[in-house]
Amino acid sequence: MSNNQQTPGVVAARLSGAELEQNFSDLHAPLDAHEAAVAADRCYFCYDAPCMTACPTTIDIPLFIRQIQTGTPDAAARTIFDQNILGGMCARVCPTETLCEEVCVRETAEGKPVEIGRLQRFATDTLMSKDGHPYGRAEQTGKTVAVVGAGPAGLSCAHRLAMKGHDVVLFDARAKAGGLNEFGIAAYKSVGGFAKAEVDWLMQIGGIRLQGGQALGDNLTIDDLSGDYDAVFLGIGMGGVNALRTDGEDKGNVLDAVDFIEELRQSNDLSTLKIGRNVVVIGGGMTAVDAAVQSKLLGAENVTMVYRRDRNAMGASVYEQDLATSRGVRIIYNAQPAGVHGNGAVAEVEFEYTTQQGGKLSGTGEKFRLPADQLFKAIGQKVTGAPDALKLNGGKIAVTQNGRTSVSGIWAGGDCASGGDDLTVTAVAEGRDAAEDIHAAIS
Repeated sequence: MSNNQQTPGVVAARLSGAELEQNFSDLHAPLDAHEAAVAADRCYFCYDAPCMTACPTTIDIPLFIRQIQTGTPDAAARTIFDQNILGGMCARVCPTETLCEEVCVRETAEGKPVEIGRLQRFATDTLMSKDGHPYGRAEQTGKTVAVVGAGPAGLSCAHRLAMKGHDVVLFDARAKAGGLNEFGIAAYKSVGGFAKAEVDWLMQIGGIRLQGGQALGDNLTIDDLSGDYDAVFLGIGMGGVNALRTDGEDKGNVLDAVDFIEELRQSNDLSTLKIGRNVVVIGGGMTAVDAAVQSKLLGAENVTMVYRRDRNAMGASVYEQDLATSRGVRIIYNAQPAGVHGNGAVAEVEFEYTTQQGGKLSGTGEKFRLPADQLFKAIGQKVTGAPDALKLNGGKIAVTQNGRTSVSGIWAGGDCASGGDDLTVTAVAEGRDAAEDIHAAIS
């Protein structure tokens, strides 16, 4: 244990370089060929395939596992990529424990599902490690589509449109493409620069031109895009972070969890990142878990997540909650923030216990305080930059099943759009389906 781990305040290098390297190694080691064959052999290849129904991108899971079993992982990868071009990242970050693996017959019968996620990673990694791109472009149509947002939805949409023969201009506010996959995923879930490598691999199809530093509502307007392009797809994500709305929120070392995760993901030297000894994370979703676990991995002595409702209401799955506690994170349920205390910087966070009756949450009046030299807010995000002309639904862009917005010629998908869960795999499906609808509309 490094001396800095016991140092009060927010400091860098709480752990040694070797400790940090070990802590942020691959969460799930990749399967080798023999392990993949053994894992694939457990599949019953169900004819009604509940796993396939549970997959938001409807990958033919029994087929790709059978292809691995028969020694053709490249074919398995094609089966995956046909439905989910970001299948490599989804194999790493998808909550398979609440999707395909949860409904696996082996899980029902034995409490141990087929390792679908790891098998998907084995197949996709095998094909992506080879030269060339597995897809070619159809004859060029002469049509050009603007895709705003180079996250999972935008990348999926752009690739499918390019494959159909359309030219795509991919705009993003950042210089680097990838969106959530590049900036918002826990570092131990996507190691070795995989997010960037996946984007580079996807772009090999051709016909996609990336323009960074282009934010909607800043130097891009929806009117200009509609006039200059045959169609527009918006995959702008959720850029705003909700406020705590409590006294003391403006104190020092009170930070947005998404900014913390981004800084960590883009760091070339984790020992330079400053972390507190006593860290508190407010929230109950995946961002909260990622911030809490990585705080612990950086060397924080005490890390506490506080969520206003009970365990079953948390956005993070039970698996992710258990992952957090296995790393030493304490989770307090049924408590809401009541104040941030400290002289200039946060020193304590005050909470009030909550109760829920008839679906309505209220405080009990009983309060407690937690010591904190660093506080991360992870209480949800909101869509920013959505054009005024578009109809909203619950703060998100209202869309039909195929991503059509209230304005003709404009589609949307991913976290910014109403409808599915805020998951990478759902965003990929929405981008893909919108691209198919755009293709039909402009052809």
